Amino acid sequence: MQTHFSKDYLATSEGERANAILRSCVHCGLCNATCPTYQVLGDELDGPRGRIYLMKGLLEEADGGASGEALSVAQTHLDRCLTCRACETACPSGVAYGELLEIGRAAVERRARRRLLDRLMRLWLGLVVPSVRWFPRWAALGRWFRWALPKVLAAVLPERNQEAEGPLPVSQPIGERVLLLQGCVQRQATPATQAAAIRYFNDRGLQAVVAEGEGCCGGLNLHLGQTRQALDAMRRNLDALQPHLDGVQWIVSTASGCGVTVKDYGRLLADDPKYAALAATMAAKSRDLAEVAQALPAPKEDAPPSRPGRKVAWHPPCTLQHGQRLTGIVERLLAEAGHELVPVKDPHLCCGSAGTYSVLQPELSGRLRQDKLTNLTAGNPDVIATANVGCQMHLASPACPVVHWIELLAS
Repeated sequence: MQTHFSKDYLATSEGERANAILRSCVHCGLCNATCPTYQVLGDELDGPRGRIYLMKGLLEEADGGASGEALSVAQTHLDRCLTCRACETACPSGVAYGELLEIGRAAVERRARRRLLDRLMRLWLGLVVPSVRWFPRWAALGRWFRWALPKVLAAVLPERNQEAEGPLPVSQPIGERVLLLQGCVQRQATPATQAAAIRYFNDRGLQAVVAEGEGCCGGLNLHLGQTRQALDAMRRNLDALQPHLDGVQWIVSTASGCGVTVKDYGRLLADDPKYAALAATMAAKSRDLAEVAQALPAPKEDAPPSRPGRKVAWHPPCTLQHGQRLTGIVERLLAEAGHELVPVKDPHLCCGSAGTYSVLQPELSGRLRQDKLTNLTAGNPDVIATANVGCQMHLASPACPVVHWIELLAS
């Protein structure tokens, strides 16, 4: 693909990278076949190829020359992207679409003005939801006034969870140490995940430690196009985690959405003279829980027996299968533990959660959720297992419980 960037924009690291990504695209269109929004809407501009053309035009006018109408069109269709990155695994040319989308969204946020309500919603999401301090308070307040909240917010509000109000299980001070990331929303919404991970590690002679002061990985702000806030969150995390880095074998994330972001710290902070080296070190030590689990030995002989096998519908989050390119690991671990995996149609398609997507694009998100639940429950499973807090909350349904896969393996 030809590009026509200004010399000034090409001289920036952002312009140089955007140019390289765009020139790697041969506009073959194979990406559209795996794009959830293109499948639903059938609009070329709601598929990766169309969005790439929109970003190309936007960035070629990086000096601000794009018309208000062009900015509005780009904003609409970039907002509808789930950032699932299924297009990347289908692309024969290796186009780094997710990275280009970060650049495109940030450019839109700098230049296009949103409606007041949209601005306020995005401001609230970017400030409150990633905050370990404020999100629990807003969630508690929201539960009292759920009846008055917009439906999209009431639907994603986590219920009170007493496990979230208590301490994590104590990890045995033996064996190799791993730094277990706590995340932000996961602490309140699905605390059983962290407790199960610690039990799993203990049974295998591994010690899990946590870092005081750790917060959001920055992924939520990044997907909102709030690049400055995202990088600030990453720097705060690095400050909190740095004292532990030398004493741990791995940095482990139980949420695949956090894991894919942390593994990218080195790239995202490469131009920061103060944090670049530390970010690269952290990224190199970061592992998804599935990667660690497959590398661990069998449980100790005196460990309690595992639970009876169950029929499991496995939902691989996009951040695991497309972002981190980790497939087949969890399925093998579940099968080895005696669980029966039921067939699931179209496992590569997104469930519609995608961070804040279910709040900002409720109609599209709802349709994708229903399609995914139909496919997941077709085999009459006892339980749906996934690997990301967002998917777990989004797919929650009275029809079938949804858990993190580690809960099925931990004693």
